[in-house]
Parts: sequence; C-alpha cells; structure tokens
Amino acid sequence: MKFYLCIDDTDNLDSIGTGTIAEQIREKIIRQGYGPCSLVTRHQLYIHEDIPYTSHNSSMCFHGEAPDEALTTIIDLAAEHLDTVAAVGSDPGLCVLAYDESCHYDELMEFGIQAKQTVLTKADALTCAHNHQLHLSEHGGTGQGIIGALAGVGLRLFGCDGEIKGALKNAAINQTYAVAELKKLPEVEQVLDLTSKETLADTTLISLANRSKTVLYRNQYVLFVRKDDNNQYATLPKAEIRRLGEHFYV
Repeated sequence: MKFYLCIDDTDNLDSIGTGTIAEQIREKIIRQGYGPCSLVTRHQLYIHEDIPYTSHNSSMCFHGEAPDEALTTIIDLAAEHLDTVAAVGSDPGLCVLAYDESCHYDELMEFGIQAKQTVLTKADALTCAHNHQLHLSEHGGTGQGIIGALAGVGLRLFGCDGEIKGALKNAAINQTYAVAELKKLPEVEQVLDLTSKETLADTTLISLANRSKTVLYRNQYVLFVRKDDNNQYATLPKAEIRRLGEHFYV
C-alpha cells in the first residue's frame, strides 16, 4: 500500500513547527518497520483574514509504503502524536489516504489547488473526503486544520506544488558543484533551468549562491537554477523559490 499523510495547523508562535511534527510522525512510522517514506513537502495555502493560521498557512505532507493492514496503525500513531504534541491554541487536522491506482483523484487535486486560491470550509473538506473514502480527523481547537490537511494530500498527488522541507543541508553556500554531485543529495533528483524547464547535464556547474531549496515538480525533487550576470548557473534564494508557488506550479 502506498499512503499519503498530511497535517496542518498544529503550532503556535512559540512551539515547534508543523513540518517538524510531520517529520516526527514520519520517523515513528519508519521505526514501526514501515517505509520507505518520502521527504516532507510544505504546501503554501491561501492567505486570507477569514482563514486562521499561525504564520504562513502551510500544510506538511509525505507519502510512504506499508502493508495494507498497517493503515489503521499508521492513522492511530499519527493521531496520538498530534494529540500529544500539538500546541495550545492550534486547530490540528490529519488526513491519510490509502492510494488506489484504480481510483481517480481529480476532485481531491482540485481541492488542493482551490485551497491555494480561495477560502474553503470544513464542510467542503468533509464532502471531498467522503467522496474519496479517506481518513480526515480533527485533533483540537476548531479542527479547521482538516482543510489544509486534505489540501496538502491533493497537492502532493498533483505533483507540481510544494517545497521540500529544509534547505540543501549537506552543500556549502558560495561553492560550485556539478549537477551530478548535487543529485547525490537526498533532496535533489533533477536540476532544471528555470526559464526553459530543461534538464541540465550532469557536468553542468552550479553556484550555490544562497541557502536554496528544492521543490516538487512533476513528482520529482527539483532544484531550479538560472544564469547569473556572469553567465553561470546559480541557485535561487529561498524567498524567491517560495513565491514561485503563487503562479508557477499551478
């Protein structure tokens, strides 16, 4: 079984972030003997005065492999962890999808895309979850986080949205690397030219001019780069990577 797991709205301004909690759940699942599990992706959702959020309104999602009979264990493990660590004043939501290749998830992906563009309700989320027979649960507060949790699963399925949590931790800033070297990092599967979307050759040199990030693009972890004033490929700063999601992926 391939499963998708997403959480949203678990933190406050003084607590650990939702991404850290997602990674904790991921590690617990792996310690249960399941996996492999993907890296966690951060999905930016709509910012609006009618939507409560801590700082950025983003949900955190990953997928993994497990026996079919492990689904209940995974849901219970994630739910218990949320109930234990979610911050005071948060409105946590949990979504778990047991992926079925024979099913069509267009409605679920569209829900995720809409959650980046407009205000959705808990009723909208519950209807979509019912239609796809997936797990969606509230874990405190208003439970408003079920909207973002469902949206995160939809966006991860969509495959062209979200940034990989964390920066390029094992590469040094202001150093130059060949594409082949960068692709040895767990968070880099492809290096693409930002303008042309073309895959760069393994011998192409890339300047890590800043603490950049990879993103989910066509279901791969992609590092986008562009040529600088010296006609050399260089990484984009994290803030610019984050802005791409406003118009580039969707």
